Amino acid sequence: MHSDTQHNPHCSEHTHDHEHSTGQPGHTYPQGHDHAPRHGHNHHEHCGHKHHHHGHHGKDGHAHDLEAVDSGTLLVIRPFTGMAGDIMAAGLAGLLGADQQLLDSLVAAIGIPELAPGSFAVAPHMVNEVSGLIGRVSLPHEHAHRTFKDIRAIIRASTLEDPAKDLAEKAFRLIAEAEAAVHGKDIDEVRFHEVGALDSILDICLGAALFTHLAPQRFICGPLPLCDGVIHCAHGQIPAPAPAVLRLLHGVPVRGIPGAGETVTPTGLALLKAFGAEFGPWPAFTLERECLAYGNRVFPDTPNGAIFAFGSQRIAMRRP
Repeated sequence: MHSDTQHNPHCSEHTHDHEHSTGQPGHTYPQGHDHAPRHGHNHHEHCGHKHHHHGHHGKDGHAHDLEAVDSGTLLVIRPFTGMAGDIMAAGLAGLLGADQQLLDSLVAAIGIPELAPGSFAVAPHMVNEVSGLIGRVSLPHEHAHRTFKDIRAIIRASTLEDPAKDLAEKAFRLIAEAEAAVHGKDIDEVRFHEVGALDSILDICLGAALFTHLAPQRFICGPLPLCDGVIHCAHGQIPAPAPAVLRLLHGVPVRGIPGAGETVTPTGLALLKAFGAEFGPWPAFTLERECLAYGNRVFPDTPNGAIFAFGSQRIAMRRP
């Protein structure tokens, strides 16, 4: 590196590359543009470094002040070891502080007689001496194998809010498309087994209703955890991740974790995609509410669950 100052052994040398903008994110001006900001540069040397002081002025010569303004609410989910429909419902209920009366009213709105009050409850739960929440599902056993057309009719006939209906139908459509691709059928010909059961209808419809109540303006999720293993289902034994899950994972960041079995279920993944999740690291935001939601599956030496956080983002805007 070349310097026009004498080297000082107690200091390192710096060179500064500067990109000049108006303060508007993503908006830079080319040199010579009529609206490019003007910069006055003052130079002084200190400790062997050449420093540049910039006065940033608009065309009128006055400095533009910036102020922080709210850009909206944000939901963050970090699925450290799993994501399933019951985890999603428990976590969203925890963020909302939903009581049993609200949960029962949302479940009743699905409109299936078998989904009685108490079908879904959120309870305290502890894993490795760390407390969190867990969704407890209590349903009658049934052998119904519903098609996507059947489930779509249930959703449309329900008294859920329209946005919740749209999200629930979108989630089931994603699963139907994945299953149709795996089995070589049209989506209306796919007969759901586990996904068409009452618990999956409950998880997806309730999750959609809770997400609608929370109404985040942005949703960010961490990479999904996967591991090898065997899953027991209506088709017999299949490898983990399940074929439909693999199909739904297209374009989704994943990471491997120790253990064996189904860490990501079709319902949990379909809800993430239906809710419009962006996948990435923790964002910069102000955390306001959080909870740890556990799943009902138990993996040896691996806590099954996800971190849920809710807050707001602020961005710097130029004062008029």
